[in-house]
Amino acid sequence: MTKTDREVITELEAVLTSQEYNPVVVRNYCAYARGFLDHLAQQNIPIADVTEAQVEQHLCDAVALFQRRHGRLPGPRWHQIPCAGIHALLRLVQGRWPPTPKASCAADALRFAICDEYEAWLLDERGLARPSIDTLLWEARHFLAWQLERCGAEGPMDLSVEDIDRYMDLRALKLTRSSLKSVAERLRSLLRHLHRAGHIATDLSPHIIAPLLYAYEGVPSILERGEIAAVLESARADKTPAGLRDHAILQLLATYGLRSGEVRNLRIEDIDWRGESIRIRHSKTGACSFLPLMAPAGEAVLAYLRSGRPVTEAREIFMRTRAPYRKLEKLYSLVRRRLRHAGIKPPGKCGPHIFRHARAVEMLRASVPQKIIGDLLGHRSTASTAVYLKLATEDLRAIALDVPGAELLT
Repeated sequence: MTKTDREVITELEAVLTSQEYNPVVVRNYCAYARGFLDHLAQQNIPIADVTEAQVEQHLCDAVALFQRRHGRLPGPRWHQIPCAGIHALLRLVQGRWPPTPKASCAADALRFAICDEYEAWLLDERGLARPSIDTLLWEARHFLAWQLERCGAEGPMDLSVEDIDRYMDLRALKLTRSSLKSVAERLRSLLRHLHRAGHIATDLSPHIIAPLLYAYEGVPSILERGEIAAVLESARADKTPAGLRDHAILQLLATYGLRSGEVRNLRIEDIDWRGESIRIRHSKTGACSFLPLMAPAGEAVLAYLRSGRPVTEAREIFMRTRAPYRKLEKLYSLVRRRLRHAGIKPPGKCGPHIFRHARAVEMLRASVPQKIIGDLLGHRSTASTAVYLKLATEDLRAIALDVPGAELLT
């Protein structure tokens, strides 16, 4: 039996409330969802058949209505609340939103089929991690859409070296050398699959020319000990739930040099409070390390668990501060914001990895063997750790030999 609009809104209200949304937010979301249902009824559109284009058109109409009522355009973020309310309604009714794209032509059907079998190959045959698969699939979808739009459903079979060169030239317009090299590697993977699966007659992957990058040619950003202390002190002064969370995250980054994913995936059961140890699941290797729970990091995490973490059944430690409460998706903006608040401006990138670099250099300066540093950082080989040697520039300068004959040049 089809539910009435009133029943759908009542169910939506219950779902939002169970997800710990603020009552004011629940009312606003339900109000905009109710308006969208009225719009669908006027247009005689079943909610199960709603498309992204129809939602976009409704939001544009809502902006025009706001302008007629108030004599001005709404603020740049006004659309976020009606958009979120409508999306919550559609996730409730359709099961997911945005919907799974449907093939509208033969080229779309071919692209979807190739991407599905490519995903299965990456997962089952190559055993790649989900983030790596998602990155490879994005490039595959982008390339196949470009090729099939130009050549139709027979596009992949007619693929040539000239097509590859044209695509690489197109992608190179706004990319650095390093990023373009990554594009080339992802495209090689796709071309090998296309040849293996019989979509193209010749393996074109060897014909992709990527920029030549030299080992360790770039020096990443690094924080000095005083700068790390300033960032931690700035975050410690913020007693809000977000401040308690950010301080705990920064303490873990500074103490252990963890990767972003290792912090985001840290679970409550990974900390043994009685045994004073912490289990780290290394996101790249899949291995686990058991490290001593250092007092500053442990105290910061405990303060967040007691006074900052929202009530949720999720097992990950670090959560969003707004409903729906789920684990953090990334740390880059969080770290950048805390660096800015502390008045720290690294010369290069300012993501969570700069704490990892700083921890590695600190251990190098303390004469910790390279193998032990690699074990702590979760590296598979000492070659992965060698990149951090170039960061200890002052240490290398101190032991540099004099150039023979230099006195003759003065």
